[in-house]
Amino acid sequence: MKHIKQKTSMLLLLMMTIVLVVSACSGNGAKNNPEPANENEPTAAPGNAATSELKPYKISLVYPGTPQKDETKVEDALNKLLTEKINATIDLMPIDWGAWEDKINLMIASREEVDIIFTAQWNGHAKNVGKGAFIELGELIDKYGQGIKDSLDPAFLEGAKINGKNYGVPTNKELAAAGGIVYRKDIADELGIDMSNVKTPQDLDAVYAIVKEKKPELTPLYTTAGTFNSHFFANYDFLGDSTIPGAILKDQDATTVMSVEQIDRYKEYLNLTRDFFKKGYINADAATTQVSSGDAWKAGTVFSTIEPMKPGKDAEIASAANLTGKLAQITMTEKTVATSETAGSMLGISSTSKDPARAMMLINLLHTDKEINNLLNFGIEGDHYTRSGEIITATDNTPNYNPGSAWMFGSQFLNYVWNTEDPEKWAKFKEFNQNAKVSPALGFVFDSEPVKAEVGAIANVIKQYQRALETGSVDVDKVLPEYEEKLKAAGLDKVVAEKQKQYDAFLASK
Repeated sequence: MKHIKQKTSMLLLLMMTIVLVVSACSGNGAKNNPEPANENEPTAAPGNAATSELKPYKISLVYPGTPQKDETKVEDALNKLLTEKINATIDLMPIDWGAWEDKINLMIASREEVDIIFTAQWNGHAKNVGKGAFIELGELIDKYGQGIKDSLDPAFLEGAKINGKNYGVPTNKELAAAGGIVYRKDIADELGIDMSNVKTPQDLDAVYAIVKEKKPELTPLYTTAGTFNSHFFANYDFLGDSTIPGAILKDQDATTVMSVEQIDRYKEYLNLTRDFFKKGYINADAATTQVSSGDAWKAGTVFSTIEPMKPGKDAEIASAANLTGKLAQITMTEKTVATSETAGSMLGISSTSKDPARAMMLINLLHTDKEINNLLNFGIEGDHYTRSGEIITATDNTPNYNPGSAWMFGSQFLNYVWNTEDPEKWAKFKEFNQNAKVSPALGFVFDSEPVKAEVGAIANVIKQYQRALETGSVDVDKVLPEYEEKLKAAGLDKVVAEKQKQYDAFLASK
Protein backbone atom coordinates (compact mmCIF):
# COMPACT_ATOMS: atom_id res chain seq x y z
CA MET A 1 0.00 0.00 0.00
CA LYS A 2 1.39 3.33 -0.97
CA HIS A 3 2.28 5.56 1.96
CA ILE A 4 1.98 9.26 1.25
CA LYS A 5 3.60 11.61 3.72
CA GLN A 6 1.44 14.65 4.28
CA LYS A 7 3.81 17.59 3.95
CA THR A 8 1.33 19.96 5.51
CA SER A 9 1.45 22.80 7.94
CA MET A 10 -0.98 22.85 10.82
CA LEU A 11 -2.97 25.47 8.92
CA LEU A 12 -3.53 23.05 6.04
CA LEU A 13 -4.39 20.27 8.47
CA LEU A 14 -6.93 22.57 10.08
CA MET A 15 -8.46 23.41 6.71
CA MET A 16 -8.69 19.71 5.81
CA THR A 17 -10.34 18.90 9.11
CA ILE A 18 -12.94 21.64 8.79
CA VAL A 19 -13.77 20.66 5.23
CA LEU A 20 -14.16 17.01 6.18
CA VAL A 21 -16.32 17.65 9.20
CA VAL A 22 -18.52 20.30 7.64
CA SER A 23 -19.17 18.12 4.61
CA ALA A 24 -19.90 15.08 6.75
CA CYS A 25 -22.30 16.64 9.19
CA SER A 26 -25.67 18.25 8.78
CA GLY A 27 -24.71 21.16 11.01
CA ASN A 28 -23.77 21.88 14.58
CA GLY A 29 -27.27 22.50 15.77
CA ALA A 30 -26.00 23.96 19.03
CA LYS A 31 -27.89 27.21 18.55
CA ASN A 32 -31.15 25.29 18.26
CA ASN A 33 -30.53 23.20 21.36
CA PRO A 34 -30.05 25.55 24.30
CA GLU A 35 -29.20 24.07 27.67
CA PRO A 36 -32.12 23.82 30.09
CA ALA A 37 -32.29 26.68 32.54
CA ASN A 38 -31.29 26.04 36.13
CA GLU A 39 -31.31 28.10 39.27
CA ASN A 40 -27.56 28.64 39.11
CA GLU A 41 -27.56 29.94 35.52
CA PRO A 42 -25.02 32.80 35.55
CA THR A 43 -26.06 36.24 34.44
CA ALA A 44 -22.66 37.06 32.99
CA ALA A 45 -19.43 35.51 31.86
CA PRO A 46 -16.73 34.86 34.47
CA GLY A 47 -14.02 37.37 35.20
CA ASN A 48 -16.07 40.55 35.46
CA ALA A 49 -17.99 42.38 38.19
CA ALA A 50 -21.04 40.15 37.76
CA THR A 51 -19.12 37.18 39.16
CA SER A 52 -20.22 38.28 42.63
CA GLU A 53 -23.81 37.60 41.59
CA LEU A 54 -23.13 33.88 41.15
CA LYS A 55 -24.31 31.56 43.89
CA PRO A 56 -21.58 29.46 45.55
CA TYR A 57 -21.17 26.08 43.86
CA LYS A 58 -18.83 23.08 44.33
CA ILE A 59 -17.59 21.60 41.03
CA SER A 60 -16.67 17.92 41.05
CA LEU A 61 -13.88 16.85 38.68
CA VAL A 62 -13.65 13.09 38.01
CA TYR A 63 -10.54 11.70 36.32
CA PRO A 64 -8.28 8.62 36.29
CA GLY A 65 -5.22 8.80 38.47
CA THR A 66 -3.66 7.94 41.79
CA PRO A 67 -5.10 9.96 44.72
CA GLN A 68 -2.46 12.31 46.10
CA LYS A 69 -1.54 12.74 49.78
CA ASP A 70 -1.79 16.54 49.60
CA GLU A 71 -4.99 16.60 47.55
CA THR A 72 -6.96 18.50 50.21
CA LYS A 73 -4.21 21.10 50.58
CA VAL A 74 -4.24 21.73 46.81
CA GLU A 75 -8.05 21.86 46.78
CA ASP A 76 -7.95 24.57 49.44
CA ALA A 77 -5.50 26.62 47.37
CA LEU A 78 -7.61 26.16 44.24
CA ASN A 79 -10.74 27.16 46.14
CA LYS A 80 -9.29 30.56 47.01
CA LEU A 81 -8.68 31.32 43.33
CA LEU A 82 -11.92 29.79 42.03
CA THR A 83 -14.06 31.57 44.62
CA GLU A 84 -12.63 34.89 43.48
CA LYS A 85 -13.02 34.16 39.78
CA ILE A 86 -16.27 32.17 39.47
CA ASN A 87 -17.51 31.87 43.09
CA ALA A 88 -16.91 28.12 43.03
CA THR A 89 -14.95 25.50 44.92
CA ILE A 90 -13.64 22.20 43.61
CA ASP A 91 -13.86 18.56 44.60
CA LEU A 92 -11.04 16.56 43.00
CA MET A 93 -12.20 12.97 42.47
CA PRO A 94 -9.32 10.86 41.08
CA ILE A 95 -10.04 7.16 40.48
CA ASP A 96 -7.17 4.67 40.32
CA TRP A 97 -6.48 3.61 36.74
CA GLY A 98 -7.07 -0.05 37.51
CA ALA A 99 -10.57 0.67 38.78
CA TRP A 100 -11.40 3.47 36.36
CA GLU A 101 -13.43 1.60 33.75
CA ASP A 102 -15.69 -0.22 36.20
CA LYS A 103 -16.22 2.79 38.45
CA ILE A 104 -16.90 5.29 35.68
CA ASN A 105 -19.36 2.90 34.02
CA LEU A 106 -21.16 2.48 37.35
CA MET A 107 -21.16 6.23 37.91
CA ILE A 108 -22.76 6.80 34.51
CA ALA A 109 -25.27 3.97 34.89
CA SER A 110 -26.34 5.07 38.38
CA ARG A 111 -26.69 8.71 37.30
CA GLU A 112 -24.39 9.90 40.08
CA GLU A 113 -24.39 13.69 40.34
CA VAL A 114 -21.00 14.96 39.18
CA ASP A 115 -19.94 17.88 37.02
CA ILE A 116 -16.85 17.25 34.90
CA ILE A 117 -15.60 13.83 33.76
CA PHE A 118 -12.44 12.97 31.85
CA THR A 119 -13.35 11.29 28.57
CA ALA A 120 -11.54 10.17 25.41
CA GLN A 121 -12.05 8.39 22.10
CA TRP A 122 -10.10 5.39 23.43
CA ASN A 123 -12.13 5.37 26.64
CA GLY A 124 -15.64 4.86 25.23
CA HIS A 125 -16.51 8.50 24.60
CA ALA A 126 -18.90 7.96 21.68
CA LYS A 127 -20.52 5.01 23.45
CA ASN A 128 -21.05 7.09 26.60
CA VAL A 129 -22.45 9.96 24.56
CA GLY A 130 -24.93 7.45 23.18
CA LYS A 131 -25.88 6.57 26.76
CA GLY A 132 -26.63 10.21 27.50
CA ALA A 133 -23.68 10.60 29.89
CA PHE A 134 -22.59 13.99 28.53
CA ILE A 135 -24.38 17.14 27.46
CA GLU A 136 -23.80 18.92 24.16
CA LEU A 137 -21.46 21.86 24.68
CA GLY A 138 -21.89 24.20 21.71
CA GLU A 139 -23.83 26.96 23.44
CA LEU A 140 -21.87 26.67 26.68
CA ILE A 141 -18.58 27.06 24.80
CA ASP A 142 -19.98 30.10 23.00
CA LYS A 143 -21.12 31.68 26.29
CA TYR A 144 -18.42 30.71 28.76
CA GLY A 145 -15.58 29.21 26.74
CA GLN A 146 -14.23 32.11 24.72
CA GLY A 147 -10.75 31.43 26.07
CA ILE A 148 -11.03 27.85 24.80
CA LYS A 149 -11.99 29.07 21.33
CA ASP A 150 -9.20 31.65 21.30
CA SER A 151 -6.41 29.30 22.40
CA LEU A 152 -7.35 25.86 21.06
CA ASP A 153 -6.58 24.95 17.45
CA PRO A 154 -10.06 24.59 15.89
CA ALA A 155 -8.93 21.25 14.45
CA PHE A 156 -9.41 19.78 17.93
CA LEU A 157 -13.00 20.90 18.41
CA GLU A 158 -13.96 20.08 14.82
CA GLY A 159 -12.34 16.66 14.88
CA ALA A 160 -13.89 15.72 18.24
CA LYS A 161 -17.49 16.29 17.15
CA ILE A 162 -20.10 13.56 17.06
CA ASN A 163 -22.86 14.22 14.54
CA GLY A 164 -21.68 17.82 14.35
CA LYS A 165 -21.74 18.43 18.11
CA ASN A 166 -19.10 18.61 20.82
CA TYR A 167 -19.62 16.56 23.97
CA GLY A 168 -16.12 17.14 25.34
CA VAL A 169 -13.54 19.93 25.30
CA PRO A 170 -10.19 18.56 24.07
CA THR A 171 -6.95 19.18 25.92
CA ASN A 172 -4.65 21.54 24.05
CA LYS A 173 -1.69 19.23 23.52
CA GLU A 174 0.11 17.30 20.79
CA LEU A 175 -2.08 16.57 17.76
CA ALA A 176 0.05 13.91 16.09
CA ALA A 177 0.46 10.39 17.50
CA ALA A 178 3.11 7.69 17.41
CA GLY A 179 3.92 4.59 19.45
CA GLY A 180 7.09 3.42 21.11
CA ILE A 181 8.71 2.49 24.41
CA VAL A 182 10.07 4.32 27.42
CA TYR A 183 12.88 2.40 29.12
CA ARG A 184 15.48 2.53 31.88
CA LYS A 185 18.46 4.03 30.08
CA ASP A 186 20.61 3.71 33.20
CA ILE A 187 19.97 -0.05 33.30
CA ALA A 188 20.60 -0.46 29.58
CA ASP A 189 23.90 1.40 29.94
CA GLU A 190 24.87 -0.64 32.99
CA LEU A 191 24.24 -3.90 31.11
CA GLY A 192 25.96 -2.70 27.93
CA ILE A 193 22.80 -2.91 25.81
CA ASP A 194 22.98 -0.85 22.61
CA MET A 195 19.43 0.50 22.34
CA SER A 196 20.25 2.28 19.07
CA ASN A 197 19.71 -1.09 17.36
CA VAL A 198 16.09 -1.23 18.57
CA LYS A 199 13.80 -0.15 15.72
CA THR A 200 10.86 -2.58 15.94
CA PRO A 201 9.03 -4.53 18.66
CA GLN A 202 10.78 -7.70 17.48
CA ASP A 203 14.15 -6.09 18.25
CA LEU A 204 13.18 -5.95 21.92
CA ASP A 205 13.45 -9.73 22.30
CA ALA A 206 17.25 -9.69 22.67
CA VAL A 207 17.08 -6.69 25.02
CA TYR A 208 14.51 -8.25 27.31
CA ALA A 209 16.42 -11.55 27.43
CA ILE A 210 19.43 -9.74 28.89
CA VAL A 211 17.34 -7.72 31.36
CA LYS A 212 15.52 -10.83 32.56
CA GLU A 213 18.80 -12.67 33.12
CA LYS A 214 20.84 -9.84 34.63
CA LYS A 215 18.10 -7.92 36.49
CA PRO A 216 15.52 -10.52 37.58
CA GLU A 217 13.99 -8.01 40.00
CA LEU A 218 12.77 -5.94 37.05
CA THR A 219 9.83 -6.65 34.75
CA PRO A 220 11.28 -6.20 31.23
CA LEU A 221 7.93 -5.02 29.80
CA TYR A 222 5.14 -3.89 32.11
CA THR A 223 1.66 -3.74 30.59
CA THR A 224 -1.95 -3.68 31.71
CA ALA A 225 -3.72 -3.82 28.33
CA GLY A 226 -3.24 -3.47 24.60
CA THR A 227 0.55 -3.91 24.57
CA PHE A 228 1.67 -3.69 20.90
CA ASN A 229 -1.97 -3.73 19.80
CA SER A 230 -2.68 -0.45 21.57
CA HIS A 231 -4.37 1.77 18.98
CA PHE A 232 -1.60 4.39 19.14
CA PHE A 233 1.09 1.75 18.52
CA ALA A 234 -0.60 -0.40 15.89
CA ASN A 235 -2.11 2.69 14.19
CA TYR A 236 -5.69 1.46 14.22
CA ASP A 237 -8.29 4.12 13.47
CA PHE A 238 -11.53 2.92 15.07
CA LEU A 239 -13.45 5.76 13.41
CA GLY A 240 -14.46 7.58 16.54
CA ASP A 241 -14.45 5.15 19.47
CA SER A 242 -11.86 2.43 19.98
CA THR A 243 -14.21 0.45 22.23
CA ILE A 244 -16.50 -0.24 19.24
CA PRO A 245 -15.17 -2.85 16.74
CA GLY A 246 -14.34 -1.97 13.14
CA ALA A 247 -11.19 -0.10 12.10
CA ILE A 248 -8.90 0.93 9.28
CA LEU A 249 -5.12 1.30 9.42
CA LYS A 250 -4.51 5.03 9.70
CA ASP A 251 -0.94 4.77 8.36
CA GLN A 252 -2.32 3.35 5.11
CA ASP A 253 -4.88 4.54 2.58
CA ALA A 254 -7.32 1.63 2.57
CA THR A 255 -10.98 2.42 3.09
CA THR A 256 -12.29 -1.02 4.02
CA VAL A 257 -13.51 -1.26 7.60
CA MET A 258 -12.48 -4.52 9.26
CA SER A 259 -12.62 -6.14 12.64
CA VAL A 260 -9.05 -5.75 13.92
CA GLU A 261 -9.01 -9.46 14.71
CA GLN A 262 -8.95 -10.01 10.94
CA ILE A 263 -6.03 -7.65 10.33
CA ASP A 264 -2.64 -9.35 9.86
CA ARG A 265 -0.92 -6.73 12.02
CA TYR A 266 -3.20 -7.55 14.95
CA LYS A 267 -2.45 -11.26 14.77
CA GLU A 268 1.28 -10.62 14.38
CA TYR A 269 1.35 -8.45 17.51
CA LEU A 270 -0.78 -10.93 19.45
CA ASN A 271 1.69 -13.71 18.70
CA LEU A 272 4.70 -11.52 19.53
CA THR A 273 3.15 -10.48 22.84
CA ARG A 274 2.31 -14.11 23.65
CA ASP A 275 5.90 -15.09 22.93
CA PHE A 276 7.18 -12.36 25.26
CA PHE A 277 4.72 -13.42 27.96
CA LYS A 278 5.81 -17.07 27.79
CA LYS A 279 9.45 -16.00 28.03
CA GLY A 280 8.68 -14.12 31.25
CA TYR A 281 9.27 -10.66 29.81
CA ILE A 282 5.75 -9.42 30.67
CA ASN A 283 4.29 -9.15 34.18
CA ALA A 284 2.38 -12.35 34.94
CA ASP A 285 -0.66 -10.43 36.27
CA ALA A 286 -1.00 -8.25 33.15
CA ALA A 287 -4.58 -9.40 32.46
CA THR A 288 -5.84 -8.65 35.96
CA THR A 289 -3.64 -6.09 37.71
CA GLN A 290 -5.05 -2.75 38.79
CA VAL A 291 -1.59 -1.23 39.24
CA SER A 292 -1.13 1.43 36.57
CA SER A 293 2.12 1.70 34.64
CA GLY A 294 2.74 5.03 36.39
CA ASP A 295 2.55 3.39 39.80
CA ALA A 296 4.72 0.50 38.59
CA TRP A 297 7.36 3.01 37.49
CA LYS A 298 7.21 4.64 40.92
CA ALA A 299 7.75 1.25 42.55
CA GLY A 300 11.01 0.91 40.61
CA THR A 301 10.23 -2.56 39.29
CA VAL A 302 9.95 -1.78 35.57
CA PHE A 303 12.46 -1.74 32.71
CA SER A 304 10.09 -0.54 29.97
CA THR A 305 6.52 0.33 29.04
CA ILE A 306 4.76 0.91 25.74
CA GLU A 307 3.64 4.52 25.43
CA PRO A 308 2.04 7.03 23.06
CA MET A 309 5.03 9.08 21.97
CA LYS A 310 5.55 12.82 22.11
CA PRO A 311 8.55 15.04 22.81
CA GLY A 312 9.68 14.56 26.41
CA LYS A 313 7.46 11.59 27.23
CA ASP A 314 10.39 9.93 29.02
CA ALA A 315 11.07 13.03 31.11
CA GLU A 316 7.39 13.32 32.09
CA ILE A 317 7.31 9.73 33.36
CA ALA A 318 10.69 10.13 35.05
CA SER A 319 9.55 13.24 36.89
CA ALA A 320 6.39 11.57 38.19
CA ALA A 321 8.28 8.41 39.20
CA ASN A 322 11.34 10.05 40.80
CA LEU A 323 13.57 8.59 38.08
CA THR A 324 15.00 11.83 36.74
CA GLY A 325 17.75 11.29 34.20
CA LYS A 326 17.25 7.52 34.16
CA LEU A 327 14.71 7.09 31.30
CA ALA A 328 14.82 7.40 27.52
CA GLN A 329 12.34 6.79 24.72
CA ILE A 330 12.30 5.14 21.29
CA THR A 331 9.63 5.86 18.68
CA MET A 332 8.77 2.78 16.61
CA THR A 333 5.79 3.75 14.46
CA GLU A 334 4.87 6.27 11.85
CA LYS A 335 3.52 9.60 13.06
CA THR A 336 -0.19 9.95 12.28
CA VAL A 337 -3.16 12.24 12.81
CA ALA A 338 -6.72 10.94 13.16
CA THR A 339 -9.94 11.81 14.93
CA SER A 340 -8.67 9.73 17.84
CA GLU A 341 -5.96 12.33 18.45
CA THR A 342 -8.32 15.31 18.41
CA ALA A 343 -10.51 13.44 20.90
CA GLY A 344 -7.72 11.65 22.75
CA SER A 345 -8.07 13.67 25.98
CA MET A 346 -11.17 15.69 26.84
CA LEU A 347 -13.25 17.03 29.69
CA GLY A 348 -16.97 16.42 29.32
CA ILE A 349 -19.79 17.87 31.39
CA SER A 350 -22.00 15.23 32.94
CA SER A 351 -25.71 15.26 32.15
CA THR A 352 -26.21 15.00 35.93
CA SER A 353 -24.42 18.30 36.63
CA LYS A 354 -26.51 20.84 38.52
CA ASP A 355 -24.61 23.76 37.01
CA PRO A 356 -23.17 23.01 33.56
CA ALA A 357 -22.37 26.68 33.03
CA ARG A 358 -20.11 26.80 36.07
CA ALA A 359 -18.44 23.59 34.95
CA MET A 360 -17.68 25.19 31.58
CA MET A 361 -16.27 28.24 33.36
CA LEU A 362 -13.78 25.96 35.13
CA ILE A 363 -12.82 24.20 31.89
CA ASN A 364 -12.29 27.62 30.31
CA LEU A 365 -10.00 28.63 33.19
CA LEU A 366 -7.95 25.46 32.71
CA HIS A 367 -7.36 26.60 29.12
CA THR A 368 -6.52 30.21 29.99
CA ASP A 369 -5.47 30.73 33.61
CA LYS A 370 -1.83 29.80 34.11
CA GLU A 371 -1.97 29.92 37.92
CA ILE A 372 -5.00 27.63 38.22
CA ASN A 373 -3.76 25.24 35.53
CA ASN A 374 -0.37 24.76 37.16
CA LEU A 375 -1.79 24.56 40.67
CA LEU A 376 -3.99 21.65 39.63
CA ASN A 377 -1.17 19.91 37.78
CA PHE A 378 1.86 20.53 40.00
CA GLY A 379 0.59 21.68 43.39
CA ILE A 380 1.64 24.69 45.46
CA GLU A 381 4.68 26.78 44.55
CA GLY A 382 7.24 26.78 47.35
CA ASP A 383 5.82 23.56 48.72
CA HIS A 384 5.51 20.96 45.96
CA TYR A 385 8.01 22.75 43.69
CA THR A 386 10.11 25.88 43.41
CA ARG A 387 10.02 28.06 40.30
CA SER A 388 12.38 30.20 38.26
CA GLY A 389 10.46 31.71 35.37
CA GLU A 390 8.80 28.84 33.52
CA ILE A 391 11.14 26.20 34.97
CA ILE A 392 10.19 24.32 38.13
CA THR A 393 12.31 22.17 40.43
CA ALA A 394 11.19 19.37 42.72
CA THR A 395 11.23 19.65 46.52
CA ASP A 396 11.18 17.05 49.26
CA ASN A 397 7.39 17.39 49.26
CA THR A 398 6.92 16.84 45.50
CA PRO A 399 5.94 13.15 45.97
CA ASN A 400 2.94 14.24 48.05
CA TYR A 401 1.39 15.98 45.03
CA ASN A 402 2.66 14.94 41.63
CA PRO A 403 -0.30 13.41 39.77
CA GLY A 404 1.37 13.37 36.32
CA SER A 405 -1.96 14.18 34.67
CA ALA A 406 -1.17 17.44 32.89
CA TRP A 407 -2.21 15.94 29.53
CA MET A 408 -5.79 15.70 30.82
CA PHE A 409 -6.51 19.27 31.85
CA GLY A 410 -6.99 22.39 29.74
CA SER A 411 -3.92 23.56 27.88
CA GLN A 412 -0.54 21.88 28.25
CA PHE A 413 1.00 24.98 26.68
CA LEU A 414 0.30 26.77 29.99
CA ASN A 415 2.26 24.15 31.95
CA TYR A 416 5.53 24.91 33.64
CA VAL A 417 8.43 22.69 32.59
CA TRP A 418 10.42 20.63 35.08
CA ASN A 419 14.13 21.44 35.23
CA THR A 420 14.71 17.82 34.19
CA GLU A 421 12.81 18.36 30.91
CA ASP A 422 13.82 20.05 27.67
CA PRO A 423 13.24 23.81 28.11
CA GLU A 424 12.17 23.86 24.45
CA LYS A 425 9.48 21.24 25.13
CA TRP A 426 6.50 23.24 23.88
CA ALA A 427 8.25 24.42 20.72
CA LYS A 428 9.07 20.77 20.00
CA PHE A 429 5.41 19.83 20.54
CA LYS A 430 4.46 22.22 17.76
CA GLU A 431 7.17 20.76 15.53
CA PHE A 432 5.99 17.24 16.36
CA ASN A 433 2.53 18.10 15.01
CA GLN A 434 3.94 18.77 11.54
CA ASN A 435 4.28 16.35 8.63
CA ALA A 436 2.21 13.51 10.06
CA LYS A 437 0.41 10.94 7.93
CA VAL A 438 -3.24 11.97 7.91
CA SER A 439 -5.81 9.21 8.30
CA PRO A 440 -8.29 9.08 5.41
CA ALA A 441 -11.01 9.06 8.10
CA LEU A 442 -9.95 12.30 9.81
CA GLY A 443 -13.10 14.09 10.90
CA PHE A 444 -15.38 11.03 10.81
CA VAL A 445 -17.02 9.72 13.98
CA PHE A 446 -19.20 6.63 13.92
CA ASP A 447 -22.80 6.99 15.14
CA SER A 448 -23.53 3.76 17.04
CA GLU A 449 -27.24 4.46 17.56
CA PRO A 450 -28.40 2.09 14.76
CA VAL A 451 -26.53 -0.82 16.39
CA LYS A 452 -26.55 0.15 20.05
CA ALA A 453 -27.90 -3.23 21.16
CA GLU A 454 -25.08 -5.05 19.37
CA VAL A 455 -22.50 -2.58 20.74
CA GLY A 456 -23.69 -3.34 24.26
CA ALA A 457 -23.51 -7.09 23.74
CA ILE A 458 -20.07 -6.86 22.14
CA ALA A 459 -18.77 -4.80 25.07
CA ASN A 460 -19.42 -7.75 27.37
CA VAL A 461 -17.49 -10.11 25.07
CA ILE A 462 -14.58 -7.68 24.79
CA LYS A 463 -14.40 -7.41 28.57
CA GLN A 464 -14.19 -11.19 28.84
CA TYR A 465 -11.47 -11.81 26.24
CA GLN A 466 -9.61 -8.79 24.92
CA ARG A 467 -7.29 -7.89 27.78
CA ALA A 468 -6.15 -11.47 28.30
CA LEU A 469 -5.37 -11.86 24.59
CA GLU A 470 -3.65 -8.52 24.09
CA THR A 471 -1.38 -8.92 27.12
CA GLY A 472 -0.21 -12.35 25.92
CA SER A 473 -1.76 -14.06 28.94
CA VAL A 474 -3.59 -16.80 26.99
CA ASP A 475 -2.94 -19.13 24.04
CA VAL A 476 -3.66 -17.15 20.88
CA ASP A 477 -4.38 -20.19 18.69
CA LYS A 478 -6.94 -21.48 21.16
CA VAL A 479 -8.58 -18.31 22.47
CA LEU A 480 -8.65 -15.99 19.43
CA PRO A 481 -11.06 -18.22 17.41
CA GLU A 482 -13.31 -18.50 20.45
CA TYR A 483 -13.22 -14.73 20.91
CA GLU A 484 -14.08 -14.12 17.26
CA GLU A 485 -16.96 -16.59 17.45
CA LYS A 486 -18.40 -14.83 20.49
CA LEU A 487 -18.01 -11.43 18.80
CA LYS A 488 -19.90 -12.63 15.74
CA ALA A 489 -22.67 -14.07 17.90
CA ALA A 490 -22.98 -10.69 19.63
CA GLY A 491 -23.45 -8.87 16.30
CA LEU A 492 -19.94 -7.97 15.14
CA ASP A 493 -20.72 -8.24 11.41
CA LYS A 494 -23.69 -5.92 11.75
CA VAL A 495 -21.63 -3.28 13.58
CA VAL A 496 -18.78 -3.43 11.05
CA ALA A 497 -21.25 -3.21 8.15
CA GLU A 498 -22.88 -0.15 9.71
CA LYS A 499 -19.49 1.48 10.21
CA GLN A 500 -18.62 0.78 6.58
CA LYS A 501 -21.93 2.24 5.42
CA GLN A 502 -21.44 5.47 7.37
CA TYR A 503 -17.78 5.73 6.43
CA ASP A 504 -18.57 5.27 2.73
CA ALA A 505 -21.10 8.09 2.98
CA PHE A 506 -18.48 10.27 4.65
CA LEU A 507 -15.94 9.55 1.90
CA ALA A 508 -18.51 10.22 -0.80
CA SER A 509 -19.32 13.60 0.72
CA LYS A 510 -15.69 14.80 0.69
